[in-house]
Amino acid sequence: MNVLFVCKQNAGRSQMAQALFERRGGSARSAGTTPAEHVHPEVSELMPELADRVPKELDAADAEWADVVVTMGCGDACPVLPGKKYVDWDLQDPAGQDAETVREIRNEIERRVAELPL
Repeated sequence: MNVLFVCKQNAGRSQMAQALFERRGGSARSAGTTPAEHVHPEVSELMPELADRVPKELDAADAEWADVVVTMGCGDACPVLPGKKYVDWDLQDPAGQDAETVREIRNEIERRVAELPL
């Protein structure tokens, strides 16, 4: 199963979700509706493997590739294509948060990712 994780900046939640899903052996991509220049420093401090990732803008090809699209705070800017399963995760944005809060967000994402089928 191909999973696309989408948030506004592709600099926190969606990047963490992609990495955590891939750790489980899944096929994932992530993107943002208004991508940032880099992954949030709070996120890359907690997950150093994300430090070199570059946020990517969401495009139709990503949505077409995906079997499941998981949105996280992008609202109406997220595309809706027929035949795709959509799941919305209401998660706090880790940008500007302290290390403990970012860890809690990451742990919640990890819990939800574990519920997704591979």
